[in-house]
Amino acid sequence: MAGLAASGSNPDVDLLYDINGLAKAAPHWLDRVVEFVGEYGLLLAMVLLVVWCWWTVRRRPGSAEEAASSVAALVWAPLAAGVAVLVNVPIRGFVERPRPFYDHQGLEVLVSGKTDYSFVSDHATITMAMAVALFVAHRKFGLVGLGLGLLEGFCRVYMGVHYPTDVVGGFALGTAVALLLSPVASLLLTPVLKAVERSPRVGWVVRSRSARAAAGRDAVVPGARMEASAEERDLAA
Repeated sequence: MAGLAASGSNPDVDLLYDINGLAKAAPHWLDRVVEFVGEYGLLLAMVLLVVWCWWTVRRRPGSAEEAASSVAALVWAPLAAGVAVLVNVPIRGFVERPRPFYDHQGLEVLVSGKTDYSFVSDHATITMAMAVALFVAHRKFGLVGLGLGLLEGFCRVYMGVHYPTDVVGGFALGTAVALLLSPVASLLLTPVLKAVERSPRVGWVVRSRSARAAAGRDAVVPGARMEASAEERDLAA
């Protein structure tokens, strides 16, 4: 793959120069912003998005089983990212693709010290794994996560530390891990979170007190209406 990347007619290299060329034309302060966002900011934003989704989901009225299943899907998001990165370790060692700035001159490299292999991008893998798992758990939050993942991929190429195909490979790997292992993760995590929900001390992690109270009211009101209807029938008789 390194030999393929060295070809000037390779669209992967052409796109690399096109996107990274934006860094040369941009003001210095913008490059610094993209450097921080691409290296740390979007990863932090993805974590905060998952936390925000969890805070929203646990407050929704519903049964304990529904709450446990929803939170289990959210717990899977960071776990999927971790599993995807572990899967990427042997892939990087097998492909052994150097960073683009080793084989191509004239790139504007915004981050120094990158000595590991380029394919597959860890940042793209992590963000897309979390985004896809989040999309499975909650569509609206998931769409925002997918947007953050795409922006992460663009930043990695803009920074000159990855080829576009490194990013695409990371997207594919993160998506595959998040989707293929999601049923297994749900099967393992949901019973655990059901047990957590029943705990008087940490049950709020799965379902908030307001959600419990709302679910309790929904369970009581229909019964009260049935009793009232029975009394009305007796009086009418």
